[in-house]
Amino acid sequence: MTQKNQENILVVGPAWVGDMVMAQSLFMCLKEQYPDCRISVLAPDWTRPLLARMPEVEKGISLPMGHGELQLSKRRAEGRSLRGEQFTSAIVLPNSFKSALIPFYADIPKRIAWKGEWRNLLLSDCRRLDKKAFPLMVQRFAALAYPDSNEPPEQIPEPRLQSDPKSVAQALATFDLKVEERILAICPGAEFGVAKKWPAEHFAATCRTKIDEGWQVWIFGSASDTKVADEIRQMLSGEQRQNCVSLAGRTTLALSLIHI
Repeated sequence: MTQKNQENILVVGPAWVGDMVMAQSLFMCLKEQYPDCRISVLAPDWTRPLLARMPEVEKGISLPMGHGELQLSKRRAEGRSLRGEQFTSAIVLPNSFKSALIPFYADIPKRIAWKGEWRNLLLSDCRRLDKKAFPLMVQRFAALAYPDSNEPPEQIPEPRLQSDPKSVAQALATFDLKVEERILAICPGAEFGVAKKWPAEHFAATCRTKIDEGWQVWIFGSASDTKVADEIRQMLSGEQRQNCVSLAGRTTLALSLIHI
């Protein structure tokens, strides 16, 4: 049961890993505004492991719909199932119409988001975004912790994920990784193909430079990223490849976070 006057906040989180990392800045801002607030985050299963590394978040809630799926009846049922949580406010980070449905059906009194996709009626605090004033995604996220303003917050905390030292040691032993040198971690894959990817030869050039400076390189990604990871390694000399390890397809997101 939520204590009287305690902020109990539901955040509808973004679908992508990088955006979810930036969302931690919002969570930090909320904790600065309301030190005793409770923060729950509704997120798809592929980004929810990030929330375990964010001490500001009390609970991650699985979003049962896939990316791009409306499934109106399912969203209605999910919203109604959250009414017992007694959320005092909701912050919706994605810009889609469907992302605002669950807080609406959950009867959360304050529903805050930027205007987008004809969802005005689903929100109680619908803000008009000036993209020139808020050029960065992290500014747009963090601003939702505060009253509506024409300018982004002056101080935005940087995301800082936490890990458990014992888990780190176990993961390093599993993959026979050493941390004596400085480490460059790269994620060369992208969900929507080459349009979102930095070219493999550019990654390889960066890897060569850092390895020659005494760094190790660890390549992360899903199973679909193994090809580009192998391409990058093949562009290195044989000696350089000894200091470049591909973990693509070998780790989960949660395990990758332990390494990083």
